[in-house]
Amino acid sequence: MGEGPAVDAGPQNPSQDWPEPVAVLNEAGSSPTVLICEHASRHLPAEYRGLGLGPADLERHIAWDIGAESVTRGLSRALDAPAFLGTYSRLLVDLNRPFGVPSSIPVRSEATDIPGNRDRPPAEILRRRTRIFEPFHRRVASFLDRRREAGLPTRIVTIHSFTPVFLGERRPWHAGILFDRSEELALQVVGALAKDRALVIGTNQPYQVDRETDYALPVHGTDRALPAILVEIRHDLIRDEAGVAEWVERLRAALEEAV
Repeated sequence: MGEGPAVDAGPQNPSQDWPEPVAVLNEAGSSPTVLICEHASRHLPAEYRGLGLGPADLERHIAWDIGAESVTRGLSRALDAPAFLGTYSRLLVDLNRPFGVPSSIPVRSEATDIPGNRDRPPAEILRRRTRIFEPFHRRVASFLDRRREAGLPTRIVTIHSFTPVFLGERRPWHAGILFDRSEELALQVVGALAKDRALVIGTNQPYQVDRETDYALPVHGTDRALPAILVEIRHDLIRDEAGVAEWVERLRAALEEAV
């Protein structure tokens, strides 16, 4: 299967080996939707030597959400929406986990061991927190603060992708809409997407939002009393330009229909 536009190995210039932890798109966009894509990149600074994994593993879902960056960029343009994208692999630190839980710096992802994450000294764990995790979320939080102070309506939509098969079990959904407290917005988006009867759209599938294992929705959404949903798209559907364009248009229409 072709890799398409979503495959981005991260910065190739050695001087960009440690980029800013968040890429911000269209910060002055007019949409009430604020997009967040925590797992947009599979970039690892060279000093980590792939965390002991080979190139093939670093192209898999364990390293990033395949296709999510391209969908987020397309949706930012289509909606005129601000967007915040992570610039490091989720294997280095997962931006959508509370820092310090086991999956935050995983030693095993799906059925794959991550040798470079075992027995990390406290200084290295602190570096990942202060250099990547905290700056990313401070930037999102400060932006949301400014919108609130300006009286701008705001809803959060985070963009993710999931594997067609997980630990040998095939998943039936084409996409899922996840939520914590924002059931009304979630069901509106599910209903709009499900008008295409060829699609199987899950509600709180293939995952559920939990404060112990999720970050953006409970912290940036629930704690601020903002509507917030997480969009999961099966990644084999967004691995090429045609698939990305199709899902950008679907989500644009669904989000504009939801009020």
